[in-house]
Amino acid sequence: QVQLVESGGGLVQAGDSLRLSCTASGPTFSAFGMGWFRRGPGKEREFVAVMRWQTTSTYYADSVRGRFTISRDNAKNTLYLQMNNLKPEDTDVYYCAATSRVQSLVFSDSYDFWGQGTQVTVSS
Repeated sequence: QVQLVESGGGLVQAGDSLRLSCTASGPTFSAFGMGWFRRGPGKEREFVAVMRWQTTSTYYADSVRGRFTISRDNAKNTLYLQMNNLKPEDTDVYYCAATSRVQSLVFSDSYDFWGQGTQVTVSS
C-alpha cells in the first residue's frame, strides 16, 4: 500500500507563504498523476493543483492560479505545493493524492491513494 504523508501546514497571515510537502513511501507504483486537493466549503474535496507524472504537465484551479505552484523532487519521492500570497479563503485541510489510473486528474474519484491531510489556516 502506497503511503502519502503531508507536512508543512500551519497558521499564517494573509499575504504570507507556505510550502506543503507530500512524501510517498511503500511499494513502487507507476503514478499517472499526483495532486493537491482541499476539503472545500461543501465538504467535498476540490481540486487545487495536479501534475501529470510523465509529462510534468500541471493544472491549477482558477482560485489559486498564479499564486500556487505544484512541483516534485523525484529523488526524494516528494510532491510540493508552494502557496504564495495566501488569502483567508485558502483556509482548509489540504490533501495529497496519487493515482496510477489514466483518468482526469481534476476529480477526486480518480485517485487511489490519499494522505491524512494538513491544516492551513490564513488569518486576515
